[in-house]
Amino acid sequence: MTSEAEDGAEPAWLSLLRNAALGGVVLLMIWLVFNVDLPSVDALQQMAADWGLLGILAFIGLYAAVGLTPIPVTVMAAAAGVLYGVALGSIVAVIGVTLGAWGAYWLARLLGERTVLRMLGRYRERLVGHLGRAGFEAITMLRLMPGIPYWPVNYGAGAFGVRQRIYLTASFVSIIPGQVSLVSVGAFAAEPTVMTALPVLVAWTVVIVLTVIAYRRWRAVESNG
Repeated sequence: MTSEAEDGAEPAWLSLLRNAALGGVVLLMIWLVFNVDLPSVDALQQMAADWGLLGILAFIGLYAAVGLTPIPVTVMAAAAGVLYGVALGSIVAVIGVTLGAWGAYWLARLLGERTVLRMLGRYRERLVGHLGRAGFEAITMLRLMPGIPYWPVNYGAGAFGVRQRIYLTASFVSIIPGQVSLVSVGAFAAEPTVMTALPVLVAWTVVIVLTVIAYRRWRAVESNG
């Protein structure tokens, strides 16, 4: 009989926590729909403008906190686009998600490899193979690869001893196009025009091109290794 850490299955407590969080979010959304008049996009943007720098710092802190958890950062990035537009929203999103990734990296070092292996669940086998001899190319590819959220890479890199300089540099470079693309989607949703649609197309094109380049470079490194 194999253990959870050995077969890569998601531990029961993490699955329970994830399902409870999802159920709580769904119930909260239902309650909000029937009981709260949500502010319009214009009102939200005005609130962000009124709060100024304090609001920006609070948003970055919240983004970093979300980056420590398995909660997808997609919603935060889109919200940054709605509140701050493409330019400022992208800066805010990149700073927030980078701080979250850095914090998760060091948290994983404190937790240790055994605990992180249990946390990774179904992502375990893929990350062990890629991060075992991870360099710049491997981190970049994992950041850009569809189907792999940020949090497994954050914790896996810390647990498997990826050098901090390589991890932060590769993460920062590969995070930018993805965050800009998501922020652009939020900005387009708030104000659907040709000018807000253009950054979405450009950013996603960059993401696709960088993914292909990173994958080819990683495969070349693996073949030579």
